[in-house]
Amino acid sequence: MAKKVRRKLEDEEAAAFEFPVFDEVGFLTKEYELMGALIVACAIALLLGILGWAMTSASLNGFIPFGVGLVVIFLSPFLIRRVRSRSKLYTKGDWAGLIMLEFFGWLALWFVLLNVLPHAV
Repeated sequence: MAKKVRRKLEDEEAAAFEFPVFDEVGFLTKEYELMGALIVACAIALLLGILGWAMTSASLNGFIPFGVGLVVIFLSPFLIRRVRSRSKLYTKGDWAGLIMLEFFGWLALWFVLLNVLPHAV
């Protein structure tokens, strides 16, 4: 008897649930905005990688370009907020993804440039 009652309750709960209406315009607006922020983040990583290589090639200590890069990455969300008008739509996960992309892109490009291009040491 208890199994039948449980099944009826589960069937009633399943029938009562309805998916909300999908907001296509809002979804696309946020995705296009994130694409623009992604382009800005890639440009920052590219500039930091080239700057890090140039500073290291100028016989500066390796900690100076690393510190400059970290400071710029720390300040980059403020830059993205100024450049992108709808940055209020971003979640914490979106910001974390942009910052991690900048950080690892910068390090990867800097290390590749150090190994490929000649530098004076």
